[in-house]
Amino acid sequence: LGFYRGWAQEWLRAASAHPDIVPARALKKLQAIIDAVNDVPTINDENANYEARAKSIQLKGSTAARIIGSNVAKLPDFDDTVKIWVFDEIVNGKKLIDIINTEHENVKYLPGHKLPTNVVAVPDAADAVKDATHIVVVIPHQYIQNLLDSIHGRVLPNARAISLIKGIAISNHGMTTMTQIIHRTLAIPVASLSGANIANEIAEEKYCETTIGCSDPEEAIVWRSLFNTPYFQVNCVSDVIGVEFCGALKNVVAVGAGFIDGMGLGNNTKAAIIRIGFLEMRRLAMHISGARIQDATFMESCGLADVITTCYGGRNRRLAEEFVLTGKPMPQLEQDLLNGQKLQGYLTAGEVHSYIDSSGITDHFPLFTNIYSICYQGKAPRTIFDGLNVDFSRDTLTPSPML
Repeated sequence: LGFYRGWAQEWLRAASAHPDIVPARALKKLQAIIDAVNDVPTINDENANYEARAKSIQLKGSTAARIIGSNVAKLPDFDDTVKIWVFDEIVNGKKLIDIINTEHENVKYLPGHKLPTNVVAVPDAADAVKDATHIVVVIPHQYIQNLLDSIHGRVLPNARAISLIKGIAISNHGMTTMTQIIHRTLAIPVASLSGANIANEIAEEKYCETTIGCSDPEEAIVWRSLFNTPYFQVNCVSDVIGVEFCGALKNVVAVGAGFIDGMGLGNNTKAAIIRIGFLEMRRLAMHISGARIQDATFMESCGLADVITTCYGGRNRRLAEEFVLTGKPMPQLEQDLLNGQKLQGYLTAGEVHSYIDSSGITDHFPLFTNIYSICYQGKAPRTIFDGLNVDFSRDTLTPSPML
């Protein structure tokens, strides 16, 4: 996008200087390109990308930058400098990059919370991953491939990555996780991190837990050393895919919980929706992956705890509640309340439905099916209860006889 914006701006400047040669319709088309690119939502702090590297730490995402920036100052194997890849935008008449580097605060996406002085903002993702041995990726999952393509060939062959992306790609053919996409493009080992982690509460250093999924026990120790603090407790498991799966599917459950809040139906009803949603998450895991996802992972912070906190405090729940109260479509609410940021639960609900519908198993996922119908087909919010009397008693994390 930056390339197209720059290209169009250069041509527009050059063409405008010669109105006798360049037709007016060509000038309008160039301006239309610039306007279209400028309308694309920018990547925010919670959906950012950052890279941490030994011998020089590099990352983006202000909440994580505060943690990693503080930790590397105490770790002898890491350089003190922390580089944040930041989208080059203007805030209050100043470049956000300059504000971060002078005031040590991301005033737009994490206001009121100072960053460590060893955190330095840079505008180029390729520069951020240069010479990095540890790369941490946090970006909306629909943008991941474009980002990876931009840094492909710039990553060390011995580098390691960890994904903090709470999303998975689900199609008619099955599931592709973010760690698989990163590994496929960059050809490096990839871990995953997910948990009951609302960014503002972490920035306020309120106690919470998170889960790292890493198949290499020694590498898991390194990742834990970068993220663990007295207020941000990290537990490591070997189930990389399970950690990712829980982090993505809980957003769909949170949308359902938001519908309940919007209808004002109370805690008993909301608890029922959370329970059914949690069991449908587990059922979908076994159907897509069989025994690859471990049952114990659902009891980690990335599982049950994240479902609970997201259904009570996350933005997926909040926008779903507003969806019921205002009647506005989800894309409009994203623009009004999230400055154009994309709601992961809404997108994932569509992907999940595509898979279960093509597999002919919608009857086994009534809650996920109802959430999809409300979001995308204009069904009334009260239809969320249709067909919820489902027996989960025979479900195990191997392909179910019911499926």
